[in-house]
Amino acid sequence: MAQNTTPWGAQIDPLARDIAAVLKSMGGSAHQRDVVQCVAAMKRQRGEKVGQDLSSKVVEVFEKYRDLFFRPFGEGSMRWALQPGVA
Repeated sequence: MAQNTTPWGAQIDPLARDIAAVLKSMGGSAHQRDVVQCVAAMKRQRGEKVGQDLSSKVVEVFEKYRDLFFRPFGEGSMRWALQPGVA
């Protein structure tokens, strides 16, 4: 059986999937604040609780999954984007 080599392997954090969906819907990149707000809205629509720490969790996921996300304007920027080829 072939090993899954895509960035969307079975072990990925569900929050990373939500973030990627938000970025994709926003044309591939967005300000961190906007991503947090949209992820919160998605969670509420699904009936999930949105904790006060969502913003920090989103930043942790951005940092953890650098194979999926990057800062297109450099490390000081608050804008995040999907890595090229990630859909």
